[in-house]
Amino acid sequence: MKNNNTGNYNAEAIQILEGLEAVRRRPGMYVGGTDTKALHHLIYEVVDNSIDEALAGSATEIQIIINPDDSVTVKDDGRGIPVGIHPEKKISALQVVMTVLHAGGKFGGGSYKVSGGLHGVGVSAVNALSEWCEVTVKRDNKIYFQRYEKGLPQEDVKVVGTYKGEQTGTSTTFRYDRSIFLEDATFRFETLAQRFREMAFVTRGVTIKLADNRTGKEMTFHFEGGIASFARYVNRNREVLHPMIYGEKEIAGVNIEFAVQYTDAYSESIYSFANTINTGDGGTHLTGLRAAITRCINDYGRKSGLLRDSDANFTGEDTREGLTGIISVKHPDPQFESQTKVKLMNADVQTYTQQVVGDTISTFLDENPSAGKAIIQKCLTSARARDAAKKARDLVIRKSALESMTLPGKLADCSERDSSKTEMYIVEGESAGGSAKQGRDRHFQAILPLRGKILNTERARLDKILGNREVRALVSALGTGIGDSFDLKGLRYGKVIIMTDADVDGAHIRTLLLTFFFRYMQPLIEAGHLYIAQPPLYRISYRNQISYAYSDLEMERMVEKIGGKNKVNISRYKGLGEMNPEQLWETTMNPENRTLLQVEVEDAVEADQTFDMLMGSLVPPRRRFIQTHAKEVRNLDV
Repeated sequence: MKNNNTGNYNAEAIQILEGLEAVRRRPGMYVGGTDTKALHHLIYEVVDNSIDEALAGSATEIQIIINPDDSVTVKDDGRGIPVGIHPEKKISALQVVMTVLHAGGKFGGGSYKVSGGLHGVGVSAVNALSEWCEVTVKRDNKIYFQRYEKGLPQEDVKVVGTYKGEQTGTSTTFRYDRSIFLEDATFRFETLAQRFREMAFVTRGVTIKLADNRTGKEMTFHFEGGIASFARYVNRNREVLHPMIYGEKEIAGVNIEFAVQYTDAYSESIYSFANTINTGDGGTHLTGLRAAITRCINDYGRKSGLLRDSDANFTGEDTREGLTGIISVKHPDPQFESQTKVKLMNADVQTYTQQVVGDTISTFLDENPSAGKAIIQKCLTSARARDAAKKARDLVIRKSALESMTLPGKLADCSERDSSKTEMYIVEGESAGGSAKQGRDRHFQAILPLRGKILNTERARLDKILGNREVRALVSALGTGIGDSFDLKGLRYGKVIIMTDADVDGAHIRTLLLTFFFRYMQPLIEAGHLYIAQPPLYRISYRNQISYAYSDLEMERMVEKIGGKNKVNISRYKGLGEMNPEQLWETTMNPENRTLLQVEVEDAVEADQTFDMLMGSLVPPRRRFIQTHAKEVRNLDV
C-alpha cells in the first residue's frame, strides 16, 4: 500500500538553488566532500586556471602562498582575467567568472587550446565555499579588484591602481568557510608540494613556487626535462635496466607525451595525467600506454628470437613488473568521469596513445638490442614467477578449502557475518594474541596472531611471498585473494587493524605489513579498510585511579595535573602481552575508548618511493635517510 503521508509534493516543493547556493548545499558534487582532501581541491581548482595560462604560453610563474590565517593566495603572470562588461550578463567578466557556474574562457576553443579546468565550475565553486575571496587583476596598465563573501560580490569591480610596463596577471586570495568544512580539515604543505611537483613535471618550463607562511617552509619547482625528469625522479632509488624511452607527438590536436623505463623492482610505478591533472583512476591514455608496451615487447621478442616458439606471449602483468611509466596527454576537449577528474574517458586518446607509444618503443628496441634483451629477460623472469605464483595461489586456495571453511586454524573468528560490522586484528606473537582473544568482543572482532616477522615483500616476487606461512594465513583470512585475482568483494572484515607493540620490533612488523598491503592489496587501503591500533604507552596509577597515556606529551600532562611524578606510579608498556585482557580491551579494542589511525595513500608517488627506499635492495638511499633523520628518533629501544 502506498504511503501518501510524506509531506506536500506540489509545485511549491520544487526548490531552485540560485547562483552558487547549490555549491554550498552540495559541496561533495563540486570538490568531492568537506574533508582535508576537498580542502586541497579548492587550491587545485584555482591553480588549474593559472596552469591553463601556462599551457596557453601566457604564464611562466605561479605562486601559491598559505597565509598565517589559513587563507591562500594564488598568483600568476598570465594575461589576467578579463574585466570588461560581459555582453549578455551586463556585468564585469571577472564577476561572471567568479560567480557563475560553467562560465569561463575554455568552452569556445579560442582562448585556450588546452585546459585542465574545463568544467568552468572551479574558481566559482571555490568562491562559493569561501568565507571571503579577493581577486586582483593586472591588465591594460590598470589594477582591478573585487571582494566576495560566501560567493556574493561586496562591490562592483573597481580600479585600485595603475602600473607601467608589460606585466599582467591574476592574484586570488580566499579563506575557506569553516562552517562548511570539517573542524580538523587543514592544508598540508607536503600534500601540496607533491601535487605542484607533478604539475611542474608535466608543464615543462613553468616555475611553481609554494610557500607556507604558517611554518616558513618554501619549495620551488621547475623542470625543463618534463616527464622524462619525472620518471628519473621516481627511479632515483632504483637500479635501471636501460636508458629512458621518451616520446612526444601531436595527433589531431591531441598532444601525447610519455616516458618509460624498466628497473630491478618487482612492482610497477605508472602515473597518468590529462591536461596536467593527475588521473588517479587512469583512463583511456593509461589503457593505450599499457596495451602498446605489451604488444611492442611481444613483437620484439618474436622478431629477435628471444621468445621461442614454445614460449607463450607475455601478459600485461609480465610486461609491467619493474616498469616506471609516465603518460601525459593534453586534449582540447577532455571528457572526465567526474568533476574531480580522476579518470579520462576520451576513446580517441587510446588509439593515439597506442600509436605514439608503439612507434617510439619499437624504434628504441630496434636501435638498442642490449636494452631490448634486458627487457625481454626481465619479462621472462616475471612470466615464470607469475606461473609459480598462480600455482602457489591455487595451492593456498585448495589447501584452505580443505581446512575449516577456508580459514586458517590460528584465526579466532567472530560470529557476525555482515562484513560492514566486523573487524580483524592482526596481532604479533602468541602472548598478545592470547590477551586479544580473551579481551575481544567475539560477536564482531576476529584475531589473527602472526608468529615472528612476515617476509619483506618489497624484495620478493609473489611466488616466494605465497610460500610464507604467515602471508598465506593472512590472505586466507581476508578472503580477497591476491595479485591479479584480488577482489575486494570477497573481504570478510570491514576493518583490518594492525595491532603491534609500541617498540622497535613492533614498528618493524607494522612496516612489513604495510609494505605487503601497499604492494599487493592497495585497493584495500584506497577503500578505507586498513587501520593501525594505538595501544597506550603508559599506565599511570594514583591512589585508586588508573589512567592510560598514548604519548609522552599526554603522560606529562596527566602527571602535571595530578601534581607531579612523586605522587604517581608510572609504568611504560613494552608490549601488548604485558596487558591483561581487560586492559587491552579497555585501552585498545573497545570502540568507545580506542584510537584507530586510518591508513591512507595521499601521495602514491611519495609512498612508492618511501617503501622502495626503506624496504628495497639498495642500501645507500636508506643510509642517507637514516643519517639525515637520526637526531629526530624518539623512544628507540636500547
